[in-house]
Formats: sequence, structure tokens, C-alpha cells
Amino acid sequence: MARPQAEAFLRALAAANPAPETELTYHDPFTLLVAVVLSAQTTDAMVNKVTPGLFAAAPGPAAMAALGPEGIGAHIRRIGLWQAKARHVAALSAALLEQHGGQVPADRAALEALPGVGRKTANVVLNVAFGQATMAVDTHIFRLGNRTGLAPGKTTRAVEEALVKRCPPELLRDAHHWLILHGRYICKARAPECWRCPAAAFCNYRDKVPAPA
Repeated sequence: MARPQAEAFLRALAAANPAPETELTYHDPFTLLVAVVLSAQTTDAMVNKVTPGLFAAAPGPAAMAALGPEGIGAHIRRIGLWQAKARHVAALSAALLEQHGGQVPADRAALEALPGVGRKTANVVLNVAFGQATMAVDTHIFRLGNRTGLAPGKTTRAVEEALVKRCPPELLRDAHHWLILHGRYICKARAPECWRCPAAAFCNYRDKVPAPA
């Protein structure tokens, strides 16, 4: 897909959803970071069910580190991989206290150095909490980038780089939200609802699904 077509695709999504936001519930950069770590291989909706109790018990890194893996785990048992995530959240909370004065850093390298934080998580935090124009590629955006021709790539990093290259700078910060929400609710994995897609005219997917009879 050429850049003008990619821009038209993104502008169509923008027109349909002018003010996109993350669906994760959070209060500040720390609770956002924790929510994103918990969301790996788990839906945002499920994360939002467990975080109110967790954040009430531990609203900041000092309280979270004091809870420890067992205390954190008691709040998040309903989500996938909860034991590993509890360890990561406890460890990253301790690292924030020891290395950053209890503050979440607005720096990619510092974020990725925290336990349980990879590139996608860092991109989400930089984008949502600090307003940086980053592109966090999850399974939805990876699928959408390849299916539509918007940003083909064999790895999430390749898709990320293609999206950044083809996205107009003024759209880049919101593009992550447009794409993830589009992949979550319209351009779905098993049954894309192409008849509802505002960007269908700019999509290269050959097997567009018609509206049900």
C-alpha cells in the first residue's frame, strides 16, 4: 500500500472516531503501566475487572511493592499468566522506587529496563501517559497491518516501523488507538465486519466480507 492510500485509510478511521482513548482504566502513569503489563494476552475488559481492587490496595509503587507477588496475585487471579504478572508488577514497583524515585520515567530505554516491560508496553505508556507519538503494535494491529496491506510485516517491529513511516506525523499519536479499536471491534480475527468498515474503500484485503443477509 502506497503512503497516500495508507493516509486515506487512517483519515477514514479518524473521521469515524475523532477522540480515541485507551480502554484500560487507570489514574496516573503508574496505574497505567501496571494495567498495560497485566493486559498481555488478556483483554482490557478483564484487566479492568481486577484493577479496581488492586489499585485501591496499592495506588502507588511503594504500596504495590509492599504487597509483594502474593498480595498482588490475590487481586489478579482471574487473568491469564497472573503469577508471572504478579512477580513483574512487584519487581517493577521496587525498581521504580530504587531507580526513579517512585516515578514512571518518560523514556523508552528506562521503561524497557523495568521487569515485565517490553517495547509494546513502553510504547503504550509513552503514548497515553506522556503524549508521545509512538505506535504500539499488539496482535490486533499486527493482524490488521498485514490483512489490509496498510503495513505488512513478519514481526511486530516491522509492522510498527511501516506504520510510523506511512502515517502522517499529526495522526501518529492517535493512530495506535484507531487501529487497535478497529482491530478489536470491526477488523476482527475470525470474522472481519467489512461492511461496517469506514476505511473499506482503501483496504487491500481481497476477501472482504459482505453484510449478512
